[in-house]
Amino acid sequence: MNLGPGEQVVFEGHPSWRAILGFYIKGILVIAVAVLLVVLWGNTIADDVSSTAIAALLIVGSTLVVLIGFLRRVSTDYMITNRRLYVKHGMISRDVQETRLERVQDVNYRQSFYQRMMQIGDVDFDTAAQDAEADFVFAGVSRPERVIDRVNRATEPRSRDPQGHSGLGDAPPPDRS
Repeated sequence: MNLGPGEQVVFEGHPSWRAILGFYIKGILVIAVAVLLVVLWGNTIADDVSSTAIAALLIVGSTLVVLIGFLRRVSTDYMITNRRLYVKHGMISRDVQETRLERVQDVNYRQSFYQRMMQIGDVDFDTAAQDAEADFVFAGVSRPERVIDRVNRATEPRSRDPQGHSGLGDAPPPDRS
């Protein structure tokens, strides 16, 4: 993202690795079921299923689950500047959302029981736009209350604004999570 003159980053991050943990657990369970089915199905067709085939299925399947989870995490970028919100998804094809910070009307976060245990949450930014697709969600961020604090500090009115900005506050130092 290209920053404008005087624009400063107040938060930059990705979903937490703990947010992807559920994906990893589900993926490993699917692989375990697949291995069990191969063993049961293989024993009905042949006398013995090759341990090499089972090991290959475990290694290839586990590697795919870990790689896909990692790529899902690092291909999602969240950024808040003292003027804008920015969400980018994808590596090959991209989905980018961006809005001016003054359009943000409400900032809330949600944490399911699992998310509370993992110390992650989803920060929801409601904007002035009419359609629901214009709302921004930072999904699976670590310590979501800290993200809300950064937004609140970035949007506090300035006591003096020598550069004529539209009431947005000075940027605190960037938080890189």
